[in-house]
Amino acid sequence: MFGYIRVQKSELKLREYDAYKSVYCGLCRQLGRDYSFLSRFLLSYDCTFYAMFIMSLGRSCSGFETGRCRFNPMKKCSYCKCESDCMSKAAAVNVTLAYYKLIDDISDSGFFKRALCRAVKPFLSRWRKKANARYPEIDSLAAGMMRSQQEAEKSPDCGIDMAAHPTASFLSSLLSAEAQSEAQKRIYSQIGYGLGRFIYLADAADDLEKDIKSGNFNPFNSEKENNRDVIGNNLSQALAMTFDAYNLLDLTDFRGIIDNVILLGLPSVQKEITGTEVKDERSV
Repeated sequence: MFGYIRVQKSELKLREYDAYKSVYCGLCRQLGRDYSFLSRFLLSYDCTFYAMFIMSLGRSCSGFETGRCRFNPMKKCSYCKCESDCMSKAAAVNVTLAYYKLIDDISDSGFFKRALCRAVKPFLSRWRKKANARYPEIDSLAAGMMRSQQEAEKSPDCGIDMAAHPTASFLSSLLSAEAQSEAQKRIYSQIGYGLGRFIYLADAADDLEKDIKSGNFNPFNSEKENNRDVIGNNLSQALAMTFDAYNLLDLTDFRGIIDNVILLGLPSVQKEITGTEVKDERSV
């Protein structure tokens, strides 16, 4: 994932922000435990949200504890405690996606970035193998996403929907795996699909100018007119899809924070990318 699923910090209550930081620091600590100290540099907002979301679904957060920061031992941090394997699962998603993103960068980047990526590949390859040993289903989904993405981008008929589908399908499958019933599966799948579509399209919109210059594939590059409108409309549709399904959930743990991300954080990201205001998702 790419770091687009973020909170709107200014709108969080103090206790909510402290809880969010506790999940973020907890995932950082989990990465170090499961992989290595260096893997903590891969920590993303997207996977922090994923950890928080699946903990909320299972009500598996058992409180918070204070400890020394792994990066700065002089600083104390609050860490979220989890009764299930949510943190380990989120850490596995983090390193697995980082590995496949690196593989993609090696094929698409220039000489110097490609050389740097090859230098760090042995580390990510080792971490990905460890993650695969524990959560083979995550690696299978990520590998399938990568193959589907490459096939889609090579197709002469590839448009916005086809290009966004692999990432959307990946996150849809990832969340729906947490479901305990068919009704939950449909809701989680729809939330995941909307979020995955938003992430892919936000990244594509963010990279549009760079991709035009480099000649790399970008689904928005084929639109001849009103690029900003096309981008904004597609991002808004993804947000509306996400919110419609999310509104069916009855969450208690971390509800205020997750509301903040979906209703404020994601629209803020869209505004940052497109430069235009986004309608409140509750009115879409």
